[in-house]
Amino acid sequence: MKYYCYILTNKNRTVLYIGYTDNLKRRVEQHKKGNGALFTKKYSVCELIYFEEFIDSNSARKREKQLKNWHKDWKWNLIKESNPSLITLEVE
Repeated sequence: MKYYCYILTNKNRTVLYIGYTDNLKRRVEQHKKGNGALFTKKYSVCELIYFEEFIDSNSARKREKQLKNWHKDWKWNLIKESNPSLITLEVE
């Protein structure tokens, strides 16, 4: 089974949300429908701009906690390394 740590943003790219899941496609859809976290609903954060894949849930959760403790600039730099245009990623 695969696990994911992911970062979502809003359409203006001003807010970041970090989470982890075992089904990235389903989780992003939940956020889009407003059924994700209250934070993502409140700030319309539902565009996937970054994710990492893991083979166990503990690693994904650990990475989520690590990223949540990073400075905002560090998070943006990480995202821009793999997604310099900050395009919304599609999940297969």
